Amino acid sequence: MADLSAGHHHRLGACPACDAAPLAQRLAERAEAARPARLVLSLPDAHCALCITSAERALMAHPGVKAARVNLTLRRVTIEAPGLTALDLVPVLARAGHEAHELDPDALVGASADRAGRDLLMRIGISGFAMMNVMILSVAVWSGAEAATRDLFHWISAAIALPTVAFAGRPFFASAWTSLKARRLGMDVPISLALILASAISVFETTQSGHHAYFDAAVMLCFFLLIGRYLDHRTRAIARSAAAELTALEVPRATLISGMVERAVAVADLRPGDLIRVRPGGRIPADGIIAQGRSEIDRALLTGETMPVPAGPGTALQAGEVNLTGPLDLRVTAAGQDSSLARLTALVEAAETARGRYTSLAERAARAYSPAVHLLAFGSFLGWLWGTGDVRLAVNIAAAVLIITCPCALGLAVPAVVTSASGRLFRRGLLIKDGTALERLAEVDTVVFDKTGTLTLGQPLLLTDVPEVLRAPALALAQGSSHPLSRALAEGLEGTIPATVTDLCEHPGQGVSAIWQGQALRLGRADWLGLGPQQDSATLSSWLAVGDQPPLRLDFSDRLRPGAEACIARLKADGLRVILLSGDRAAPVQALAAQLGIEDWRAGISPMGKAAAIATLSDEGARVLMVGDGLNDTAALAGAHASISPASALDAARVASDMVLTGRDLAPVAEALVIARQATRRIRENFAISIGYNVIAVPFAVMGLATPLLAALAMSASSITVTLNALRLNGKAR
Repeated sequence: MADLSAGHHHRLGACPACDAAPLAQRLAERAEAARPARLVLSLPDAHCALCITSAERALMAHPGVKAARVNLTLRRVTIEAPGLTALDLVPVLARAGHEAHELDPDALVGASADRAGRDLLMRIGISGFAMMNVMILSVAVWSGAEAATRDLFHWISAAIALPTVAFAGRPFFASAWTSLKARRLGMDVPISLALILASAISVFETTQSGHHAYFDAAVMLCFFLLIGRYLDHRTRAIARSAAAELTALEVPRATLISGMVERAVAVADLRPGDLIRVRPGGRIPADGIIAQGRSEIDRALLTGETMPVPAGPGTALQAGEVNLTGPLDLRVTAAGQDSSLARLTALVEAAETARGRYTSLAERAARAYSPAVHLLAFGSFLGWLWGTGDVRLAVNIAAAVLIITCPCALGLAVPAVVTSASGRLFRRGLLIKDGTALERLAEVDTVVFDKTGTLTLGQPLLLTDVPEVLRAPALALAQGSSHPLSRALAEGLEGTIPATVTDLCEHPGQGVSAIWQGQALRLGRADWLGLGPQQDSATLSSWLAVGDQPPLRLDFSDRLRPGAEACIARLKADGLRVILLSGDRAAPVQALAAQLGIEDWRAGISPMGKAAAIATLSDEGARVLMVGDGLNDTAALAGAHASISPASALDAARVASDMVLTGRDLAPVAEALVIARQATRRIRENFAISIGYNVIAVPFAVMGLATPLLAALAMSASSITVTLNALRLNGKAR
């Protein structure tokens, strides 16, 4: 589409074509008791404190809005407005300069507090406090306390340590019990055995007035293991289901036309053949064909099309698209689970499940490590029992073996590196959301980019030098429209004083008109101005006509994202294959590919087509990194080996991706691959440290030369070594 109208999805004047709906119908709609009091709208362009202020002020100034609160992290606004719907409030936000889409609160993943994380932090605090107190008592014993004094200190240590281990170690005990019920040996089984044996031996030694008790070892073990568990939890806690976000984007209600009566019904109740009305600013609730009305449709979320496309009777629309300029009556062809958006949701769910089967390095190491630890400890017990006949000594040595081989360093090996790498990447503008993302990113050999909103900013830039005599009237028309090209025109004419015009009116799907100095003033599509259809080109175009003068062509181009050229150049220099997949027209895609030096590009691809292309590359053996931002990219993001989306992306795209680009610069994407490869090397080094530690320390424990306390100290030293090695990632990228 080479030329586009400068349409507007609000009523601009007293023109019949601009009326979104009869006043009586709107009043009747507002009187419906079924209207919800709480609305949740997505704000995909919110990025700063000013966005919060402007959105909240605009909403609070609207009659009927009792409260409005923007969540910048989730890019959502929650509104308390009894009697109002999204159709009433989306235009309010649009006038304030914010794109908004309705979300279904019942389908959203809860944004509640991280209870699991808080629980782990509480257990870490309790075990750390208990460890310090038990260590103080242990120092007194080591200093020479004897007889009754030593026994008293041991009993006080028991009173502190036993409840602490029982409470703080509950995550390990619960996981171990689950593993045993499933007849498998998970990492938490040897951990639980070590905690239980250290505590049991200590109680036995205390009841027998023994010289040594190992309550400090048990609590110390629990403390370090909990730290590793919390670091691992934090790498996973941010990830949420993209499929649930897609479900939330489905419009929960539709306006059904039955005879001359309109009524709100649940989208799930729609059936093929039903006639529904979609007003300007509303999202299409179901697949269908336009029966009456003309408008422009924003298909960016589903196809990546740069600019809105005209639509009239007979045009097929899909659920999830946005009606911009005029009211439409739509004959339903598919709704609910049969709609295109529902099929896309199912595709994302399947892709997420497949990617969730990726096994991390730590999990692969644990499969061999856990059985070996049990066999070694049990063999030590049997060997010492057979050799000495002393059950007490055999149990002590078996406990020391379990503690010294306890997978604390192994448990820290991955989280410590991920935490260090996450901090470094965050400082460069990338946020990691998935615990296995770095490992998968290090394996990438092919990078697939979306175009609009990813390699470009999706913000048109005026290329035409508008003559001075036309700048004022052009700005007057542009300021009366929220069409992307009109906003770009207004920005390009900044500093000009707009002309005074009358009879400003929108013509859905065509453009906007007014009267200026007695002359007809029009801004919009070429065929609306009588020029006929224009040939497809790499630029976007609108036309300005004043009276009988020949129309002026206004050309626009999409802005290249900062760092895009440097990113592509570095990826190619590193030997990676780079591909451009876009739902946009062929001409602008080809022009951008040539500008960036991308030889492999494809245009006009649907969301399912992108997912299929990623699947084909994967079947050919490629490890694909997908970088995209729209709803049309969500299935591809979820199905790729690794994925990145900009922070400006739609909610569903951001949650489907492994990493989020928090800034505008695209250059950190290439750097992320370098850091990921470094992180993977550090993880393998940490495994080597853990194995080397065991090779050295285990023989001492097996030979009876290490008490459970010394084993705990050795285990702690290995954990600290692993953490220090992970911190080496904070150096320069190579």
